[in-house]
Amino acid sequence: MNERVKRLREETLNAVNTLSSERGVLITEFYKSIENVNLSVPVQRAMAFEYILTHKRLYIGDGELIVGERGPKPKATPTYPEICVHTQEDLDILNTRKNVSFKVDEQTRKDFRDIITPYWTGKNNRERIMQSMSPAWKQAFEAGIFTEFMEQRAPGHTVCGGKIYQMGMNDFIAQIDKELEKRSNGDITQIEELKAMRIAANAIITFANRHADVLELLAKSEADPIRKDELQKMAEVCRKIPANKPTTFHEALQYYWFMHLGVVTELNPWDAFNPGRLDQHLEPFYTKGIEEGTLTYEQARELLQCFWVKFNNHPSPPKVGITAQESSTYTDFCLINVGGVKDNGADGVNEVSFLILDVIEEMRLLQPSSMVQLSKKNPDSFIDRAIKISKTGFGQPSIFNTDAMVQEMLRQGKSIVDARRGGASGCVEVGAFGTEAYWLTGYFNLPKILELTLNNGFDPRTNTQMGLRTGDATTFTSYEQLLEAFEKQVNHFMQIKIEGNLKNEQIFGEFMPVPFLSLLIDDCITTGKDYCSGGARYNTTYVQGVGLGTITDCLSSLRYHVYEKGSATMQAMLDAIKDNFVGHEALRNELIFNTPKYGNDDDRADRCLNEVFEIYYNAVDGKPNARGGVHRVDLLPTTCHIYFGKVTGALPDGRKATTPLSEGISPSQGCDTHGPTAVVKSAAKIDHVRTGGTLLNMKFAPQFFNGDEAIRRVSSLVRSYFRLDGHHIQFNVVNADTLRKAQQHPELYRDLIVRVAGFSDYFNDLGPELQNEIISRTEHETV
Repeated sequence: MNERVKRLREETLNAVNTLSSERGVLITEFYKSIENVNLSVPVQRAMAFEYILTHKRLYIGDGELIVGERGPKPKATPTYPEICVHTQEDLDILNTRKNVSFKVDEQTRKDFRDIITPYWTGKNNRERIMQSMSPAWKQAFEAGIFTEFMEQRAPGHTVCGGKIYQMGMNDFIAQIDKELEKRSNGDITQIEELKAMRIAANAIITFANRHADVLELLAKSEADPIRKDELQKMAEVCRKIPANKPTTFHEALQYYWFMHLGVVTELNPWDAFNPGRLDQHLEPFYTKGIEEGTLTYEQARELLQCFWVKFNNHPSPPKVGITAQESSTYTDFCLINVGGVKDNGADGVNEVSFLILDVIEEMRLLQPSSMVQLSKKNPDSFIDRAIKISKTGFGQPSIFNTDAMVQEMLRQGKSIVDARRGGASGCVEVGAFGTEAYWLTGYFNLPKILELTLNNGFDPRTNTQMGLRTGDATTFTSYEQLLEAFEKQVNHFMQIKIEGNLKNEQIFGEFMPVPFLSLLIDDCITTGKDYCSGGARYNTTYVQGVGLGTITDCLSSLRYHVYEKGSATMQAMLDAIKDNFVGHEALRNELIFNTPKYGNDDDRADRCLNEVFEIYYNAVDGKPNARGGVHRVDLLPTTCHIYFGKVTGALPDGRKATTPLSEGISPSQGCDTHGPTAVVKSAAKIDHVRTGGTLLNMKFAPQFFNGDEAIRRVSSLVRSYFRLDGHHIQFNVVNADTLRKAQQHPELYRDLIVRVAGFSDYFNDLGPELQNEIISRTEHETV
């Protein structure tokens, strides 16, 4: 990388994560100003968006080529009091906690104490959500049976499609005006929504022009002729886009970045939005520039590197309480998709695909996250290049099965073209880019459900009768009877969760429309409906199952020892679990070392995997949501397997109370003893095509990757897994000794990056429980 990029990279790495009150103050000022004005909610939201973009401070860093920040400076993170208002106690926690902290200065505290908190207390969405939930929902939520994604964040996990590269905001406005003309005497709700979208489109044009104004002033006073020319050209870019469609590589990147800032300023969606198929979108601009002689490979790489820095300047908005535990990271899950197929199903890898991979390797930043879409149509050189980056121990890019994702979306009712244009966002969640509003609603603790089942619906931790009375487990005479009781409990709690989801979606639709995001997602303009109210072409709601490896091994233990071998009675199992295996060490040894375990291509365990999958799938899939779509299943944890472990007692697989559950669809830590091939064969025994995403983590010793032959073996492993319809795979390339040394001497390992779940993070930024969980994962030395 050149000196400019080195400096910008160092600046983003050294910037301190701070909490900014700016957005909170501005939105409070706006809502106070309209207290006696009769405006529809969508128009209020659009005008609030306009007010923020008109009044927020602008930041243009020395040497930047892509401009715009969400806060007043890099890593100054706004809050969203209309979603969740922070108390002074919250600010203390954010400022002082060891991991994922945000520095809070006295002015920010004063702004919250005197302006933000007083106004938004009683008016924010979190309070609306919690007040609307049933006692059963609240009880299950507090017990750790499930979490709720939208108690502190807005709906996310949607992705920008390709239309911004063919249309400027003026074109969007013209389209809106046509729709308004059609409805001149029609549905007032649709008219108000369209008016709101029009306000939002003009607001982002104004925002870009404000940057152009500053750039022109900077150019006038700049003594360096090279930088002066850069500033003038950047001003011209901001004058042109997003009002008009881009025609150059630079314009395309800056256009997307303004869209990104608009989405994450309007509200705080979970994945901080996503440019989607970036190589596909940029390739026409790259080719045109190269052919015309107006762009070189080096210039394109530099622009992309500057683009990467902008993502890394944006830590995830601050989270507290359970939400902080289920997603304990600064990463905001913006996932760059590279590769895959074209609209016609042909190989989609192009020169920009490899250019982006070069940038990923060289920049080595946590954000944006990156992935490669791998199809059977893609060349081996593409997957080999991706794995060569993974072997550096960066944890990126992760690898996704394009052909399986297309099948998943076709099963869900997407068109073939929309499916091929889609991919994954967040951690592993599949969706149709630019046409789908897919919302993740929270994690579901499958092992906790078994704990309740074994206790006749009683939760030992909270000393509460929480679930159904499905029977005394000691009276079950067959494994099938146990499994039936477990299924009843899953269905019971999933019904509670889904009832809560319906209320949440109605609340967001009524109180938190997003007219700017609606501009970007088809078919919100043509339907005149907001993204939060079913305006998108496809509307999906996901519930993420956690602990698949743990629950599989638990059921395998019970089936094998209690019902097949008779080597332990159910009473003995329950006594050992109640005592956290103290005094029952011999039984625990049998459960750990002499039991069929998931991840070893052992059908005795893997049949339990399938049974759990079918139970979970049937409890969720196809259940209606409030936006005209349905619920689907995902299987991933972020960091929730740590939190869920803390609220779950000892279990029949030999796991002790409060320790982490398994993550994603990965085997329980240390239980996969027959090598990586056995792992992928076990994982492929569930039907990934009926999910919206599964997450498989594997850890390799660094020495394994010496030589090209090792790269080819890993490539072949990935290809084999994907031929079995596996959805996703990713690698940690680090040994446990290095991680233990990093725990002992963190100051010597400040740049050590590991793959956590669907994201990478600095090892030092992880809590000790998560650090130890990663250390305990099986380390493979061969394929």
